[in-house]
Amino acid sequence: MPTYRLRLAGNVDPMRSRGLNPRILLGLLALVVIAGGVAVLAIGGSSRPQVAGAGSGQGQFRAQAVFSPPTPAPPLQLHNYLGQPVNIASYRGRAVLVTFLYTNCPDVCPLITAGLHSTLELLGPARSSRVQIIAVSVDPRGDTRRAVAAFLARHHMTGRMLYLTGSAHELAAAWKAWGVGSERDVQQPQFVNHSGLVYGISASGRRTTVYAANFIPAELAHDVPLLAAR
Repeated sequence: MPTYRLRLAGNVDPMRSRGLNPRILLGLLALVVIAGGVAVLAIGGSSRPQVAGAGSGQGQFRAQAVFSPPTPAPPLQLHNYLGQPVNIASYRGRAVLVTFLYTNCPDVCPLITAGLHSTLELLGPARSSRVQIIAVSVDPRGDTRRAVAAFLARHHMTGRMLYLTGSAHELAAAWKAWGVGSERDVQQPQFVNHSGLVYGISASGRRTTVYAANFIPAELAHDVPLLAAR
């Protein structure tokens, strides 16, 4: 059974990390059991993540969590916001970063997207060509074609991140396969409570690393070539 340990990078106050409000951050930290794996959560402590296979060496990951052993990535076959079919299996041979977002999200989703943009900038054109970023909607009602186009443009990710949408039924199947929680906020129905993570998929199609919403772009940029080589 694959296991992983998660520790937020740095000595951070879990209720004030990067300005996240407590409701959203608690939702982020409530990791679900993924594909039979066991999540172990540790907050605070040392400045380096305590994860299986992680470390400071050139051949080791700097992710908040590492699957031990890596597991085959769940299927992911939907359409992007332009109606074009996308299948994660077609990106074998490249690293893939998968996350779950919605365009009206006030905090976690912009944070993740900004971090992914910074990661691409750090990688530069040559190395960023070895990674594909895929975002999957957690708001089938609100993530219209116009809303997604505006979100991508606002975050300078047009053409740099695939944003997958679909019907509630189609997306629910993807959420279940990836162990992602998603439900509309009862008190503020314009918002969606959802898992705020980024999954690192190796070139061989295995789910290998996990990053919290407040990941450090330099550490993800360090890991992308490692994922692309495995």
